[in-house]
Amino acid sequence: MIQYIDGKALRDMFISGANNLQNHKDIVDKLNVFPVPDGDTGTNMSLTISHAMKELKKNEDNNITNIGKALSKGSLMGARGNSGVILSQIIRGIAKSIENKDKLSSVDLAKALKNGSDTAYKAVIKPIEGTILTVIRESAEYALKIAPKEKNIEKFMSLLIKEANASLERTPNLLKNLKDAGVVDSGGKGLVYMFEGMYKSLVGDFVEKQDSSSDNTKETSIPGSEISTEDIKFQYCTEFILETNKTDDAHIRDIMLKYGDSLAVVGDDGIIKVHVHTNEPGTVLQEALQFGQLVTTKIENMKLQHENIILETNKNDAENTNSNENKDIEKKNTEPKEFGIIATSMGKGLAEIFKDFNVDDVIEGGQTMNPSTEDFLNSIEKLNAKNILIFPNNSNIIMAANQAKELSDKNIIVIPTKNIPQALTALMNFNPDISAKENEQIMNEAITSVKSGQVTFAVRDTIMNDVEVKEGHIIGIGEGKLIASGESVEEITTELINKLIDEETSIITLFYGEDITKEQADDIRTKLEEKFKDIDVEVYYGGQPLYYYLISVE
Repeated sequence: MIQYIDGKALRDMFISGANNLQNHKDIVDKLNVFPVPDGDTGTNMSLTISHAMKELKKNEDNNITNIGKALSKGSLMGARGNSGVILSQIIRGIAKSIENKDKLSSVDLAKALKNGSDTAYKAVIKPIEGTILTVIRESAEYALKIAPKEKNIEKFMSLLIKEANASLERTPNLLKNLKDAGVVDSGGKGLVYMFEGMYKSLVGDFVEKQDSSSDNTKETSIPGSEISTEDIKFQYCTEFILETNKTDDAHIRDIMLKYGDSLAVVGDDGIIKVHVHTNEPGTVLQEALQFGQLVTTKIENMKLQHENIILETNKNDAENTNSNENKDIEKKNTEPKEFGIIATSMGKGLAEIFKDFNVDDVIEGGQTMNPSTEDFLNSIEKLNAKNILIFPNNSNIIMAANQAKELSDKNIIVIPTKNIPQALTALMNFNPDISAKENEQIMNEAITSVKSGQVTFAVRDTIMNDVEVKEGHIIGIGEGKLIASGESVEEITTELINKLIDEETSIITLFYGEDITKEQADDIRTKLEEKFKDIDVEVYYGGQPLYYYLISVE
């Protein structure tokens, strides 16, 4: 009988749980409510927990407090999608609850689960039952009920998993979309896989990771700029993460101000991340060491970077990466501009359109790959602006953007755009001559005036919204509802638009994807103009994967 687990056992349980989730991520992906080809809950949870595992590997001791902090920090920075953000908050609550403990009993584990549940609920503005939130809450409540009597942690975990599965099976009764689609909640399923992996480690059946090739998170490196090295006032790009209980991010920021510029300081739960351009990297690190230990450090000589880039101009991606660093360096000795703008997008054409709207940084991401909290923080750090506007452009990215907002010390405004048409409508209403608050209000109102649709293909049979779908069929989704299904892209696109327009519609805009030719797009525009004679029809190259058309109706 196991009455207590120590740090080593806790570490192994989390690694085994993470491996089990990652091994089953494809199954979780397929539980997406809509039968679209980019269900990504499993991928997002897998990438989130993968980031936590990378952070855990940096911490070699088996101190329970340190294990919890590593898991919390890693999952927080790597959180992707709503499910990933919620999972990071669950882990964050668990980590807080187990601080300063040498061993954990079933009661300790139950309290940690309850704190994880409470933390996750607080992070969601409008919690929806029938989701991963329900599964963690009901599991935690059950754990608290049985823990005082069930001191055998093996039996406790076994009963917990049984209840978690029962809670998962009840999710369709709480959320109509799940019942209509004939699936259980995908995020809840991912959580159950984690619990099952943790239990297997406990009973000596540790889960090994089957395949890591698809779980690598995107790493972004920013080489030197294209400007003269003589213009680089501060030579060393210095980054570090400080673990401390002696100070806070505000104090560290004040200290670092005198050593350079391009300063960004983010703090959370005793972990402070610092980015600064300086000529005294050694002194900067010594200053930080007065308050704790350095978890990671990185120092790059930007002048040498610049020289190497000149020698490697044959590289295809040099122009893009250089321009990013160029913008970073140009911030030196310049006043911050009033507004900076960040948007997420998939597809070269859409990225170019956003650039035309003066978007400063386009983060590659969308349904097929949700950006992480860290991706947003890195983008925020690059902008020298008093106010930064973020357009997530996907309902599954909004939470990560808001999490980055909470971690950043800059004035961040997240416009909750759920798709590309909403973002473009909001940007058309942006006015740089009025205040950030006024812009926020105007843009939030603007996104309610546009209807949006998507045309893609189905990955499974289903019946939804009284529409029968066969695997491989072309499907039209409008305003979050499955509207049409058939065998012709052109016919489904026309049917979808026909159901989106009304007597007030004045313009229809189509963004065609990478699988549609210009000739096909022009042909459908001609037919739409003939069908809707009083409505302007515009067509642009979006280049997005998987979606034949993104549609805006105004």
